[in-house]
Amino acid sequence: MDAKQSGHLARVRHLREAFAEANERLVARLRRATDEAAERAPAGGWSAAQIGWHVAAVTNRFAGLIAGDVPGPAPLPEGFTERSWPEVLAAVPENLRAPAYATPPPVVTRAAAISTLEASGMRMARAFDRLTPARGGGLGITHAITGQISVYQIGDWATAHIIRHNQQAKRALGE
Repeated sequence: MDAKQSGHLARVRHLREAFAEANERLVARLRRATDEAAERAPAGGWSAAQIGWHVAAVTNRFAGLIAGDVPGPAPLPEGFTERSWPEVLAAVPENLRAPAYATPPPVVTRAAAISTLEASGMRMARAFDRLTPARGGGLGITHAITGQISVYQIGDWATAHIIRHNQQAKRALGE
């Protein structure tokens, strides 16, 4: 195995583990909550169940971008250098409006949130399985929130997204 393949496998392993850990933490939080607590929305906000549904919808989009099922990634320009993920994350605004596809319905049950999160986690695992070094480091997207990032960094974004919303779910549950 050459250095490029070894580096790719190490990076995908890290992405997979970080993502799975974050997703499992949110699922565990919802499992510990009662139906009533998870489905109660704070004034002007989403319930923990709605947050879980939103995270799953966004995870499905990220998985599609990583696997190539959703159009968007294109060849990165010659000389592209990834910025560190903390640098990318620092530019993300505190309050964002969810896109229409990721805005949860008015009522989401705790069970539905858990099952959609688990299913989206499996889809992400399959996306990581299909990720090649050429796709991970050679393709990317330019997004208004993150600027230009590689497909590998979409995996970082997926994990950061879950972590951010797990904190929101914690507040919605009054924890």
